[in-house]
Amino acid sequence: MSAPRDGQRSRVYEAETVVRRIFDRADAGTGRELELFGSRITLPVERKFASVESVQDYLDRVRALNWVRADWPRAAEPVTVRARAGATAAHYEPATATVAVPLHRRGSSWALRELVVLHELAHHLEPDDTELAPHGPEFVGRYLDLVDGILGGEAAFVLRTTLLENGVTVA
Repeated sequence: MSAPRDGQRSRVYEAETVVRRIFDRADAGTGRELELFGSRITLPVERKFASVESVQDYLDRVRALNWVRADWPRAAEPVTVRARAGATAAHYEPATATVAVPLHRRGSSWALRELVVLHELAHHLEPDDTELAPHGPEFVGRYLDLVDGILGGEAAFVLRTTLLENGVTVA
């Protein structure tokens, strides 16, 4: 059986790029308050990481949360973090339950941040017995649930509205 078509992948990535820029601008001092679709919100602070080890510790702590383990049985299964040679993408390797993140390259560490790490964790949490598109509605729902529970409702609102504006279907 062939894997389902990943028809939302580019739209998910485009939306995430917009959201990361919103957080980057807030971090740069433009302010944490913004108005989005008629709602005034204050962005939370997004955690940034300095190393593979700090990402590993973060993922271990998130997977250990009671509500995460209750919602996704795969949270009990370990995930390993490793450095990725390329600088343009982070990814999840299901065969080895590994999150690969690019480290600091040319003054940038865009992937060593909470939104990217939670995206990769959402891949890890996919149930074993399913054949779902990697960035399909179920994945997006898991990702939004993680962002909501970890970063907060405001971050999830920004991500959800941006995903929907980009034509992403959410379960």
